[in-house]
Amino acid sequence: MSDSNPTVHIDVARVCELAHFDMAPDEMAEFQGQLEKILGYVEKIGELDLGGIEPTMYGQPVKNVFREDVNEPSLDPAAVLANAPASIGGEFKVPKIVE
Repeated sequence: MSDSNPTVHIDVARVCELAHFDMAPDEMAEFQGQLEKILGYVEKIGELDLGGIEPTMYGQPVKNVFREDVNEPSLDPAAVLANAPASIGGEFKVPKIVE
């Protein structure tokens, strides 16, 4: 693949302007070539014949890793609140953090 691809062009100065990003002119020239090269490779991938390949989202099979939801007895509220430094109305009392 050659270093320059005439079908792909990115205006790095315009991209920097849109992103409110300052870049030195010599850096812009460097990035211009690098970005055009990257997009050239993307175009090259687009030339592949993928007719018989099924689209996938993941390289590995995905399965549900969550356990079954089972109801179990919970803790006794009175026993839990017995260890709290302060409680009010059957709930934990915590210091106010928003004024």
